[in-house]
Amino acid sequence: MGLSDPILLGCLLTVFLPLSAFALIMIFTRNNAKLSLAISLIASTIPLIIAWTFFFKLGGREPIIYNFNWLVSDIVKVPFGFLLDPTSLVMFVIVATISWLVQIYSIGYMAGDPGFGRFYADLSLFALAMLTLVISSGLLQLYIAWELVGLASYLLIGFWYEKFSASEAGKKAFVVTRFGDIGFFMGLVFLTLFYGSLDIASVNAAAVAKSMPPWLLTTAGLLIFCGIMGKSAQFPLHCWLPDAMEGPTPVSALLHSATMVAAGVYLLTRIFPFFAASATTMSVILAISSLTLILSSTIALVATDIKQVWAYSTISQLGFMAMGLSAAALASGNLFPGYYHLTTHAAFKAMLFLCSGVFIHHFGTNDFFTMATNGGRKLYIPMVCITIAALALAGIFPFAGFFSKEAIMGTLGALDNKLWLGLGLFGAFLTAYYSFRVIFVMLFPKEPEAYSKVPGHIVHVEDEAHGHGGHGDGHDEHHGVPWVMSFPLIVLAFFTLILGFCHDYLMKLLLGEVHHEAMDYFLLISAVSCAVGGIAMAWLDWGRKDAKCVGFISKMPALQTFFIQKWYMDHFWRWFLNRFIYGTFSRLFTLNDRRVVDGGVDAVAFSTVGSGRLLSFIQTAFLQYNLLFMVLVLAGVGIYLLMGL
Repeated sequence: MGLSDPILLGCLLTVFLPLSAFALIMIFTRNNAKLSLAISLIASTIPLIIAWTFFFKLGGREPIIYNFNWLVSDIVKVPFGFLLDPTSLVMFVIVATISWLVQIYSIGYMAGDPGFGRFYADLSLFALAMLTLVISSGLLQLYIAWELVGLASYLLIGFWYEKFSASEAGKKAFVVTRFGDIGFFMGLVFLTLFYGSLDIASVNAAAVAKSMPPWLLTTAGLLIFCGIMGKSAQFPLHCWLPDAMEGPTPVSALLHSATMVAAGVYLLTRIFPFFAASATTMSVILAISSLTLILSSTIALVATDIKQVWAYSTISQLGFMAMGLSAAALASGNLFPGYYHLTTHAAFKAMLFLCSGVFIHHFGTNDFFTMATNGGRKLYIPMVCITIAALALAGIFPFAGFFSKEAIMGTLGALDNKLWLGLGLFGAFLTAYYSFRVIFVMLFPKEPEAYSKVPGHIVHVEDEAHGHGGHGDGHDEHHGVPWVMSFPLIVLAFFTLILGFCHDYLMKLLLGEVHHEAMDYFLLISAVSCAVGGIAMAWLDWGRKDAKCVGFISKMPALQTFFIQKWYMDHFWRWFLNRFIYGTFSRLFTLNDRRVVDGGVDAVAFSTVGSGRLLSFIQTAFLQYNLLFMVLVLAGVGIYLLMGL
């Protein structure tokens, strides 16, 4: 086995090329926009070709594992290598494709930005981290890539660091996800100490064979899930994701819809047998993900920033995926519905963000009410594409989201407790409503006065549209959509249209065979009715000619305020930080630093100075006193030696 192996060579190139691009751009070409773009595009195009080649060539084969001993002891073996199986190949293709499309899109979106080269360097760093994470053969290697993804996310969210809000958002994302990653690392420590291996295939096999004690499965599983909560923005660690919209819109599409945040759900799928071996772990995941689905959907009902609507939508759909996976572990054992929704969601959610970026680029605002009143529907390509994406998100046939949503509903319906199915259906209604709230406002705009009663709607210009060269002037009537921004939308729309019909192909790829469950027509009708009902309600509130444009939730002011305040979760975290982190731990650490650490150093210094001053009294400059002191010392030493004899 060596570089003559084309599969291993492909894996190495996938990691080496983005790393080289990042280094070359940051060190040599950062101030040369065209050269930086060329380097980054080459480093993303070749992994794209490799990913699709592997997908079609290796999809039907047995898993291919390349393992090299990294850390070895008598009781622990930590591998470094690559694992190519259906689970990793699907995510490999998703990450490579979305990364490449975002780089193409960013040519137009970031044109003229003084940090253009740095932006593409950061994109290359992210591609390196995410692609390594996807094909890692060991959990420690995956964890290192996981942390590198966090670093790249911090750099990209805070890309416009001159803006205070962007800088704060980057720090918030980095710190909040670290809370979860502490738990993830502790879970790996438990596996290392009590199982002895972090090889993914070995861990899954041991869980299936029940060779791990139940307490270890539950403890390590819950700790690792803490990392998933942070990365995939599950309650209560979800609060960083909406703020992360401060980054450029291509960053939102890349990190916070299709790839980075999906990494948590991917990890849940990657070691699904390990998680599924503990019913307690999966029950906890089901409860948390269900709460996340409802919480984020209700906040999206009242958001006026178009990117924040899709951000909360992302949080809810990640919760929906986790619901599907946890329900599968407790009922059918079929992980396909949850992973299938991750695949379809990557296409249509990236399209939602990129379409939103076109509107932001054109009008210079994130407020979709302002976009609508300024003629947003006249941008035909993004308007058509965002409508297709919203239909997929709402779960309307024949778009991809319909098939994956119904698959998860079927899994939830298989559970004995129908509460989870009820929450899923309610989430489907809310999703359809807030999605088409945006679409109907954009398609059927009213006079600006009609939106005056919408809480939070303020006509303002965001720095984002003008932070990189002043592009996106909303007053330029001839400002069209550059082809480099339209092309990714068309490609993603194509995937959104066909992925639903790839259901059987992907199922056979992931499971080795196709399982056709008996059709539950009542459940199908219920799910479709919830989606259609949400769209109809959105039409009544926002679309029809005499719509009041306030939303049904306005009839419950207290509840509306609760949602506008984001369930007061930001208030809770601020109180928690002030009371416990700053008020307790920081205070104790400060006291320890000042009184113990600094006090100890000061005590040594003061004692040295004091003893020196004390001994200085002995020196009187009189020779007879010095001789007397010498004689006394010698006498003392002599007496001590005589007594010893």
